[in-house]
This record gives sequence, C-alpha cells and structure tokens, in this order.
Amino acid sequence: MDLNEEKIIACKPLPNYRVWIRFADGLEGEVNLNHLVGKGIFEAWKSVEFFNQVRIDPISDTLTWGEDIYRFRFNLTHENRI
Repeated sequence: MDLNEEKIIACKPLPNYRVWIRFADGLEGEVNLNHLVGKGIFEAWKSVEFFNQVRIDPISDTLTWGEDIYRFRFNLTHENRI
C-alpha cells in the first residue's frame, strides 16, 4: 500500500470523544476514542474544549492536540480500518 494513501488529510471533532477523519485515498469515517479519556497522556482530554482542538500534525500526518503538537499524538493507519 502506498504511504500517501494512509495520509490523513482532514479531521473534525465530534461529540462523545469521537473524531471524523479522511485519508488521502478517500477512506473516511469516525473513530471512537472515549476509552482513552483520562488515561496517561490523554488526561487532558477530560476537557472537551481541549479534545476539540484536534488537528493534523503536518510532519507525521497523525492526529494531534494542544500547543505542543508532538506531545499528544494518536496514529491512525489503514491497518486500524475505520
């Protein structure tokens, strides 16, 4: 599989700690992350406002949160099919 196909090109926070994402090849869907809230580096997600700051890291093409874009990363690939 071409790595460009696994590139996340769009994301949007949704209610209940879910994120909608779209990959470069057109695959899109929702990922439920509520099972991670409050655990380890995801402690900050207890703040819905913080969770809603989700964006794409321009270097790693992963989802990221917060001021320090390398601090809170979550990798999604086609291997974790939506």
